[in-house]
Amino acid sequence: MQITEMSAVDLSRAIRTRAISCVEVMRATLDAIAARNGAANAVVALRPEDDLLAEAARADAALSRGEVAGWMHGMPHAVKDTTAAAGLAFTQGSPVFADRIAEADAPHVARMRAAGAIFLGKTNVPEFGLGSHTYNAVFGATRNPYDPGRTAGGSSGGAAVALALRMLPVADGSDHAGSLRNPAAFNNLFGLRPTLGRVVDQVEEAFNARLTVSGPMARSVEDLAALLATLAGPDPRAPLALTDDPEAFRGPLARPMQGVRFGWLGDLEGHIATEPGVLEISEAAARVFEGLGAHVEPARLEGSFEPVFQAWKTLRHWQAGASLAPVYEAHPERMKPEAVWEVEEGLRLPAFAVAEASAVRTAWYAQVLRLFERFDYLLLPGGQVFPFPIETDWPREIAGRTMDTYHRWMEVMIPVTMSGCPAISVPAGFGPQGLPMGLQIWAPSRGEFSLLQVAHAHEQATRWVETRRPPGT
Repeated sequence: MQITEMSAVDLSRAIRTRAISCVEVMRATLDAIAARNGAANAVVALRPEDDLLAEAARADAALSRGEVAGWMHGMPHAVKDTTAAAGLAFTQGSPVFADRIAEADAPHVARMRAAGAIFLGKTNVPEFGLGSHTYNAVFGATRNPYDPGRTAGGSSGGAAVALALRMLPVADGSDHAGSLRNPAAFNNLFGLRPTLGRVVDQVEEAFNARLTVSGPMARSVEDLAALLATLAGPDPRAPLALTDDPEAFRGPLARPMQGVRFGWLGDLEGHIATEPGVLEISEAAARVFEGLGAHVEPARLEGSFEPVFQAWKTLRHWQAGASLAPVYEAHPERMKPEAVWEVEEGLRLPAFAVAEASAVRTAWYAQVLRLFERFDYLLLPGGQVFPFPIETDWPREIAGRTMDTYHRWMEVMIPVTMSGCPAISVPAGFGPQGLPMGLQIWAPSRGEFSLLQVAHAHEQATRWVETRRPPGT
């Protein structure tokens, strides 16, 4: 098997047993990037080849002395460009920061470095990570591996495409409105949004119940679990961080599905607009669990989801707007319209509006808890549209319904986001144009391990990653 075809777990084992060298792994990775990245534009700000090969040689020398940093020892990795990694570009897809180099690692990046990863560059993102379509004025657009004329999704779009094209063994990303789940769905991959507090990715807002979390993306659930175990864990600088031992995620994934109860939420009884074919593919993927002995039945909300979406918009304006306000004050003309809009809407928010939105979020969580009394897991489509033309900033209309904001077409991601609970997007199948779609599996808070087991069962039953590879791989 070619090196870049190996799973991350198998690659790790081969490196540690010295069946293959770190230099061989780096050479194969750089060759794959040279052959495939030009058309895809997924990996950006690539470090010089000689530097990377020299670092790989040092990793080999450490192995020869019996020194193993961790399971990622000598493994090439590219960090999402909305995240700081010391010595690497940190543009966030913004012309304002086109020349910025990060001075220190974000907390979860430091964990990967300590586990032995060799950072070769960054993965492409939308400007400031806003929107589920990866394009920016610094590096350009990232193209879908199943159709280069289509979007890769986002905001972890570069990470997803690098994985799908076998240019990286695993990838990190972040998720606010589906930024790990959407690109996983659009690229036939697995993406996990962890429980709020599971992964410490920054300490600047240590006491804030943020909507954004960081997590793993992979070509298999086993690899997903391995990277989650590295990213997760407490940090004394983060008082809201979960303290569970992340090594538990490396436990056995096999689990019987007999009697497990799944609630299919679909399009929330017509509330969410979907492109024809999306619901059918997602529901068929949900029904896979019935063949494994589980129960799948419709689930309904107690009322309209619209107040929850509006509360989410308020909280997003507050959090995204506050983080972007310094850039807005200095360079508003260099920001994309969606970023300007988030800041300006945030500036108009009274403090009581944020408090009211937080109360709606709390009430939503209480409703979610009631749903989890009836169901062990909830299921949603992994998107509302199939990957759309790359020239389109964002879909203005779905099935004849106008999208009133640049994120309304991602609304299917917001129920999970507002709950703070974990969810995995698993491959669901392909539409009539050969474009991928995913299925969201949503678990109660802190339920990542059981969620990984359920996703693993689905993976074993479907094998979409193995059977529907991108052309040219």
